[in-house]
Amino acid sequence: MLIREETAEDFAAINDLLASAFETAPHSQQTEHLIVDSLRKRGKLSLSLIAEEAGELVGCIAFSPVTIDGKACKWFGLGPVAVTPDRQGMGIGSELVQSGMRHLRADDARGCVVLGEPDYYGRFGFAPLPDLKLEGVADQYFMARPLVDEIPAGTVDYDLAFDITKNK
Repeated sequence: MLIREETAEDFAAINDLLASAFETAPHSQQTEHLIVDSLRKRGKLSLSLIAEEAGELVGCIAFSPVTIDGKACKWFGLGPVAVTPDRQGMGIGSELVQSGMRHLRADDARGCVVLGEPDYYGRFGFAPLPDLKLEGVADQYFMARPLVDEIPAGTVDYDLAFDITKNK
């Protein structure tokens, strides 16, 4: 499996993969492909990796900057991450998360947050931090992974692209 950064030739396949991967996801509004497209158009898609096997796109992951108490701070939000439905459960998502975290660390990121399942993201060092919050989200589902010793406190905000109701 090859993990690499996206290119313009990948955009349509990424959108298709995101739409199919989240089509039946219970906690999804099926807007992940719209979010990534909006992040890309807004210049806020900091890192977008794809996984391919035999030239076929089988997974993707996106990272975008977040603010803490309204300030940019070299922290990023992970998401979405997706794997084509027929390949889920084979470690592709794990490889994408680990590769993405290596990229962030190499780019001197200070940390990463994610909104998701604690059992899944806990495997990668993500955990709720008592002083870092996402408004309207239960603590156990909003997790962070600091990449430096200094851990910020405050309210995290994702880019406007994640509020799809304002982007329609």
